[in-house]
Amino acid sequence: MEFNGGTESSLSRSNDVATPKDRRVGLIYDERMCKHYDPYDENHPECPDRIRVIWDRLNSSGLAKRNSEPRRKRTAAKFNSIYFNEGSAEAAYLAAGSVIEAAEKVAKGELDSAFAIVRPPGHHAEENEPMGFCLFNNVAIATSYLLNERSELGINKILIVDWDVHHGNGTQKMFYKDPRVLFFSVHRYDFGTFYPAADDGSYIMTGEGPGAGYNINVPWENGRCGDADYLAVWDQILIPVAKEFNPDMIIISAGFDAGDPLGGCRISPYGYAIMLDKLMEFAGGKIVMALEGGYNLNSLANSAQACVEVRSELSTYWPMLAVKLPDKVINRTSPIEISSSDSDGEHENSSLSVVEEVHTIEDVIQPLMNLKVNEDSQGGQTEGMKRPCVGSMDKSKPKEIIWKTFPHRLFFARDRTATWGPGGVAFLHPISNVEEKTYMCLYKITLEQFNDVLLQENVSSYDMSRPLFDLTALQTIQTQKCISVDFVQRGWYHNVVYLGKEKDIPILTMTCSLTDVESFISGKFPINPPCKEYANTLIKGLVQGKQLTEEEASAYIQEASIKPLV
Repeated sequence: MEFNGGTESSLSRSNDVATPKDRRVGLIYDERMCKHYDPYDENHPECPDRIRVIWDRLNSSGLAKRNSEPRRKRTAAKFNSIYFNEGSAEAAYLAAGSVIEAAEKVAKGELDSAFAIVRPPGHHAEENEPMGFCLFNNVAIATSYLLNERSELGINKILIVDWDVHHGNGTQKMFYKDPRVLFFSVHRYDFGTFYPAADDGSYIMTGEGPGAGYNINVPWENGRCGDADYLAVWDQILIPVAKEFNPDMIIISAGFDAGDPLGGCRISPYGYAIMLDKLMEFAGGKIVMALEGGYNLNSLANSAQACVEVRSELSTYWPMLAVKLPDKVINRTSPIEISSSDSDGEHENSSLSVVEEVHTIEDVIQPLMNLKVNEDSQGGQTEGMKRPCVGSMDKSKPKEIIWKTFPHRLFFARDRTATWGPGGVAFLHPISNVEEKTYMCLYKITLEQFNDVLLQENVSSYDMSRPLFDLTALQTIQTQKCISVDFVQRGWYHNVVYLGKEKDIPILTMTCSLTDVESFISGKFPINPPCKEYANTLIKGLVQGKQLTEEEASAYIQEASIKPLV
């Protein structure tokens, strides 16, 4: 079977004796053998076409594909987020080899620094397992090569900086007990739910045995971290430790998805440049960057807290980190606005609505039935809640808030939720009905924020490598009126509904599906009035929004709670 420049045999058996019925035939072919030809006689009988015509005929008949494609598919299915095709093996070898060559030339002094623009990426790949789009761990292989195979080059200590938005789990494991490698990773962690969704990325993972203290993780427990956050980590943790470690070379796992809004963080190109510039003072500027994956100051308080926690964990190994940070660094706060929600995971979330801004349409209004909760509350908890609501990761304020009514049925369903306890929570019937009237608070937010809340209301984690609801979906929904978002179908609010426009801006809400409505009607899922605290929160919002008097608001919620759902 061909791997477009590599060779592979399929002659493997689980037993020694093969019957005629179960014999397997392996095909071995490498296009590079066709590079051997007579430069003076194009009609020479021993020519490249001798093997090429055989291979082409086997391909056209389906014989070659029958041997290769199913096997690749079966192999890929064994791993997490991996695919193979006929070019995968060669691409992976070239990626690893390119980083090795770049690192070797920098180590020799033939280059001052280098950037290996390679794919597939590598930092998730572990010793015996590809994962997360990564086949070979390019950076780890190059690091091991310099330290173990080319010691004469004088590279005895290497600092690996991984600024990809995902944790470099594979790189960490390869050097977890090795004091010659200082591994530093800053990444989204989200309490262990962000890909690769394991405990490896926690700040308490500091190395083991002789490598204790040489593994440093700075995990963000939320997204939307930007230049200021990353530079604070550089100044308060990485730079002081790097000075003491004094590396002979720096290799950067340079994933730029932390600068992509879909990755959930907000590093600008300028931010990346400053981070790189701050590292240039070490190792005589011997820096190799290897491509891995792929603007907001509001989270400074979270960043400072992360710095304090990480410094405390590492102070045993790096005494300079034991020095207390100045109050002006650790006491900075950022405004937080959280929308009331009830995120319980699979088919157990509740909140009523959301919308978005589209880059080509400029803005989108978010109908959000649930109310703002205590703007200055760091925990996102209001009176009556059994636990703080998570809310969206982006706490920036909406650009505009207005109230409107819509011809849809408001009803309350489900048995209980973790946020409010026993009782139903609000849903909007996805089909319009001129005899119904629902009051909705519309929030004008960004497309990014809409995807953020859609995610938070339905599932516990998502790597945001692509938007859940994109511009194509926005165009489609204006004709179809509703779209069920496939990835979050396990949640209660995966059905995005189009409610019209406000000032030519699409209005979207998210609610349950028609199938769920039928289940509520049949009794498969319970229809329940809301608990007193939840109802009071909604009533308070209607009154403060000057939509209804307290008496009218109470009657409105009461009617929605008891009126039969048909």
